[in-house]
Amino acid sequence: MVMHVIDTHCDILSRMLADPTISFAIESTGADVCLPRLRQGGLRLQFFALYLSERFADAGMGPILEMIDLYRERVLASGEVVPVRTVKEAEESWASGKIAGVLSLEGAEGLQGNLVNLRTLFQLGVRFLGLTWNHANWAADGVMEPRQGGFTVAGKRLIAECDRLGIILDVSHLSDNGFWQLAELSNRPFIASHSNSRSICNHPRNLTDEQIQMIVQRNGCISLTFVPWFIREKTPVITDILRHLDRFCALGAVDHIGFGSDFDGFDKKLPGLTNPSDYPAFGELLLKHFSEREVEGFFSRNWHSFLLNNLPVD
Repeated sequence: MVMHVIDTHCDILSRMLADPTISFAIESTGADVCLPRLRQGGLRLQFFALYLSERFADAGMGPILEMIDLYRERVLASGEVVPVRTVKEAEESWASGKIAGVLSLEGAEGLQGNLVNLRTLFQLGVRFLGLTWNHANWAADGVMEPRQGGFTVAGKRLIAECDRLGIILDVSHLSDNGFWQLAELSNRPFIASHSNSRSICNHPRNLTDEQIQMIVQRNGCISLTFVPWFIREKTPVITDILRHLDRFCALGAVDHIGFGSDFDGFDKKLPGLTNPSDYPAFGELLLKHFSEREVEGFFSRNWHSFLLNNLPVD
């Protein structure tokens, strides 16, 4: 059967920023995500991360704006991808049959503590913000920061401004202390765009059972990722993802689960999930273990509902 797919994390814009020879319109050596593969995979909505690699960590807004320009000039210019910034655009794109694109900023470093930059990115279409990457920045500590702190005073102001604007916060790289501070500081739903279960694979980038339950309690969404070392410590295979899905479902998250592949964000791939064109075969595997309704929810319905409930109306 054909299923529509929403994928909440890929790093193709960062790849194109680093290597101008990479194409979106055709398959390119060294890139996972491209228009033909999105079509083959049944993608109806793809989140495009604005990720500053460590090479650009201190470069401020410039590389972020360059990636937004790449998004406009090489992704949207194809005519096959349409931007989604509002509920109305989400509904229109779904009805049109075209692929929708959503912009997400991964890490607040480039904002340089200036909320004018945040408001500028909102006007340019950014609707999700991953507060940190793995390390500390001016706003908060990332999950790999040794001190494992939470938010700075400036970071708390960032949360308040995101809530006011309608930018949805993403905890996938946030420290555990930061996670629980966010839960106290914001009443809005928040998400994890590419994280798995820590009780199944004990990696700090994965979510604890209590964190999963809090996101569900807040009516947020969680997308499982295909990064091998977040799936199983040693020699993971595609069926290991089922263990994570089972755990999420056991914790009451069946209507809050999706997938955030992280394609183009890592090199060593999980066999059977190497690029977006693998989604249909993956769906057939899932249908052997879950109901059709559940798999449709995992692939798109859960996230589609979340977007309609949480994006700005117009």
